[in-house]
Amino acid sequence: MLRSWSPTTLRDVLEPERAFALVHTSRARPGDAPEPVESEMQGTETVTDEEGPIRVLLVDDHAVVRRGLRGFLELLKDFDVVGEAENGREGVASADRLAPDVILMDLLMPEMGGLEAIAAIKQAHPEIEIVAVTSFIEEEKVTSALEAGASGYLLKDAEAEEVAQAIRAAYNGEVHLDPAVSRLLAQRLRARKNAAPIEPLTAREKEVLSQLAKGASNKDIAYELGITERTARTHVSNILGKLALASRTQAALYAVEHKFV
Repeated sequence: MLRSWSPTTLRDVLEPERAFALVHTSRARPGDAPEPVESEMQGTETVTDEEGPIRVLLVDDHAVVRRGLRGFLELLKDFDVVGEAENGREGVASADRLAPDVILMDLLMPEMGGLEAIAAIKQAHPEIEIVAVTSFIEEEKVTSALEAGASGYLLKDAEAEEVAQAIRAAYNGEVHLDPAVSRLLAQRLRARKNAAPIEPLTAREKEVLSQLAKGASNKDIAYELGITERTARTHVSNILGKLALASRTQAALYAVEHKFV
């Protein structure tokens, strides 16, 4: 029944959040049904004529998820869903063609995953903001998505209004993380802060770590420290190994927490 719902049917639901829940199977409740609207839709946001709505592209391999998101967002005045894509490769092509303001990007998809698609889109269109969406919390995927250029990270069981807030935050240049993701990162940082490295960092590795905290690339590090790019890459690899970290982003967070900058 849910798959047969049209956008017109969804507009006849009184509460936008309920429409999202009904189509999003993970949040559906037995007995829920559409209700008629009154003369004016409730729970919508207003936008100025000068700004116009936020143009959103939906990228997810599950049609029911795309349908639920579209049905909810189209009930809000400050959003315009300009397109959909069912995998990362289509997402990249759609971003080129449609030039959305914000993309909701699933991470686990066939043909091209979300992480690869995020990196490709941000390289070609750095002005497009992307919110990563997934069903699971994995620290490595969180940091990889943020490294690739994502402006937010949501779980698929997020409340409908939180999805809207994440899109608005990304559009305004802010980072929005699912509360569960924020807790995970905070716990990991505290754990690493209290645990001494298995092997102490050398003076040069501390200099490299300081550069990582500033967002420097291997080429930048090599230039600043007067070493080759290959040597810089080796130092970064050694730092990650000694500190049991998975990415440069994690190393940068560690550097800030431990006052290497």
